[in-house]
Amino acid sequence: MSTQFTIPKTQKAAIVEANDQPLKVIDTHPVKQPEELAPGECLVELECSGVCHTDLHAAKGDWPLPAKLPLIGGHEGVGRIVAIGQHTQDSPVKLGDRVGIKWLAYSCLDCEPCRNGLEQSCYNNKLSGFTVDGTFSQYVVSWVSHVTPIPENIDSAEAASILCAGVTVYRAIKYSHTKIGDWIVLPGAGGGLGHLAVQYAVAMGLRVVAVDTGAEKKELVMKLGAEKWVDFKETKDLVGDIRAATGGLGGHAAVVTAATGAAYAQAVDYLRHGGTLMVVGLPARASLSADIFFTVVKSISILGSYVGNRQDAREALDIASRGKVKCHYVLKPLSALTETYEGLEKGAVVGRVVLNMKE
Repeated sequence: MSTQFTIPKTQKAAIVEANDQPLKVIDTHPVKQPEELAPGECLVELECSGVCHTDLHAAKGDWPLPAKLPLIGGHEGVGRIVAIGQHTQDSPVKLGDRVGIKWLAYSCLDCEPCRNGLEQSCYNNKLSGFTVDGTFSQYVVSWVSHVTPIPENIDSAEAASILCAGVTVYRAIKYSHTKIGDWIVLPGAGGGLGHLAVQYAVAMGLRVVAVDTGAEKKELVMKLGAEKWVDFKETKDLVGDIRAATGGLGGHAAVVTAATGAAYAQAVDYLRHGGTLMVVGLPARASLSADIFFTVVKSISILGSYVGNRQDAREALDIASRGKVKCHYVLKPLSALTETYEGLEKGAVVGRVVLNMKE
């Protein structure tokens, strides 16, 4: 229990009380006190939190699995540990450590998925900003076994989005069966996940075809290292343009980060023989449609990739801390969360929005 930090009784937080009601930002939400923490829990005073498209789905309740209500959303938080529950055994972190809060807040580490390295698919998991309160608040409760230490040489606001968007695309590329020099197609390349995917792909020696729309997004992804650009709104032949960009054969892999079903519709067509489709973006309600004949005769692999485990998080942060990946973000106050959701829904957010929890 901390005697080093002054912990208030109340805090500012953004709360979703019901899916059909506007978001509320209040400054009287209770803070869990050190003596109330269970063994293994820790209290983190947050500096900032990234905003993810998943947070919008949680607020709207439009996924097949609804979030708890009332809910404090958010799962890309960075802050300092100000209290640890009494009787916590062998904590890997200590008071004062700067740590990150991820989508995966807790996993049991002992069920079959956990034992196979799929902690994010744990049967007993807890998810920040979805099944437990998240990071759109000044303080958050998490678990010492699952907070991620933040390297010293990376800014908190930049690290925030690496904890979800970065980890998610890093893991997807890592398992995409690609090697140095291969072509990777990135639908949604100019968005929050996509612009990080461009950089991780380049850092891993891949050649990038960026697919998105708009001059601002084109400028961003080309600056980040994409070799080819295809505007899905301007093209008359998306498949043909992607094939032409990759020497006529198509991409070796595609990592779809766009949260629309349409982004998946032609993926099998523009992948070359032996290609891999990584399913990452989560539309509210959509089905994955693929031509069975060509999926078989082209030997296409289709793999779902869901965020990442604790090791993936450390690897993704390490790459970013060495300057290989930079998050393009704007810093806003918590009060700007509603307008940020509106921008996400319209597809108008370039890069990432990070909320300053100190304002």
